[in-house]
Amino acid sequence: MTWIELIGALLSVWAVWLTARRHPWCWPIGLLSVAVYLWIFVDAKLYSDALLQLTFAGLLVYGWRRWMQHLGGDGRVQVARLPRGDAVGHLLLGALGAVTLGFAMHRWTDAALPWLDSALTSFSLVAQWWQDRRHTAAWWLWIAVDTIYVGEYVYKHLLITSVLYAGFIVLAVIGLRAWQQAAIKPVADAA
Repeated sequence: MTWIELIGALLSVWAVWLTARRHPWCWPIGLLSVAVYLWIFVDAKLYSDALLQLTFAGLLVYGWRRWMQHLGGDGRVQVARLPRGDAVGHLLLGALGAVTLGFAMHRWTDAALPWLDSALTSFSLVAQWWQDRRHTAAWWLWIAVDTIYVGEYVYKHLLITSVLYAGFIVLAVIGLRAWQQAAIKPVADAA
């Protein structure tokens, strides 16, 4: 599994790096990484993470189409504001999803970490939705989720993946700064 995990990690880093740069090629590279990680998570009995990869595939296609409709003159996606009410509602849906999926995984599967894995899955979906919709807040949520994922993957002896997620934290900080600057630039240009 080590070579497959390494390939998945490299594809994932590439996809997140492209996302941080607001480049639309992040989507097809992301789809490749999702396919590889689906295999890895099924093998590790992290079923919520496996389901997350399937869901990510759909969200990646959606995000790709959405980003292509909102490219700036420089070929990069334009950042959009996240209304506070939407943020609160999405986080509440994330919490509801975490409890619902956690119960299902605990009750009907042999999932290794049903509650934690389900919570991380649910909030990852919120972060991905925000990213698809071009919201800078996605990076804050990715930082929080990825930090916890590092511990989960160390516990499950997925060491390459834990290092990958530690790298994702760094990339998320880079993405956050870049997207914050991109959000400020249109305001400065308008003035």
